[in-house]
Amino acid sequence: MAPSSVSTASSPRCHEYTSWLNGNGVAFSKHAVNRVIERNIDVSGTNMERLAQGVEIAKNKGLGDTLILIDRTAFIVNAPAGKVITTVSDEDLKGNVFTNIDGTVII
Repeated sequence: MAPSSVSTASSPRCHEYTSWLNGNGVAFSKHAVNRVIERNIDVSGTNMERLAQGVEIAKNKGLGDTLILIDRTAFIVNAPAGKVITTVSDEDLKGNVFTNIDGTVII
């Protein structure tokens, strides 16, 4: 389970949150960790499994930077590195344009 008391990117527990995220099979950039915290993105075990599955699909298709959609949350991932670059929550998806991606995986 994700650390529950993290509320801002400047929280002293941000390092703990980063360690937890990066220990679940997919790496998160510092920027992505900040977005997860700021946007209160669900990174529960189920969603992390789905994200890992999406990364694996993207790798198998030879994609580089990939948009992975899990329900109404977007993750921009560098698939070869298995690293989340940024995330966008459902509230911020409307009207958003994603550029410089090689493909999209919908999980």
